[in-house]
Amino acid sequence: MKLRKARVQRKGRIEIIPMIDVMFFLLATFMLASLSMQSLNSLKVNLPQGKAERLNSETPVTLSVTADGKLFINRAPVSLSTLAATLKPLLRSTEENIVVSADSKAPQGVVVQAMLHARAAGAQHFLIAVAHE
Repeated sequence: MKLRKARVQRKGRIEIIPMIDVMFFLLATFMLASLSMQSLNSLKVNLPQGKAERLNSETPVTLSVTADGKLFINRAPVSLSTLAATLKPLLRSTEENIVVSADSKAPQGVVVQAMLHARAAGAQHFLIAVAHE
């Protein structure tokens, strides 16, 4: 008669390498998903063509000028006379960027006047939005 050896019960282990692989996969998935959800808070305008870098700010203040010369700040309509007063509370600091999203058919004089009024409100840095070529 053959006697069996008593089995030694081993404690279960959590394998760390597969868990790290899964965590990196989830991190990459969520990073790509969050990048695809990022968009400017601006109106639909026909942007001029050009080469540009991606914006790295979380929620930029957007100054939009439509083809007929209407002004918007973060989709809220404003007039040229009330632009500075509306923009001043939105600026957290003078180093904050203002994204100027002007239609390619917008009057250049209106765009320049809007930027001058924004500068009077304390804005110093302007980024011009362009469509990718």
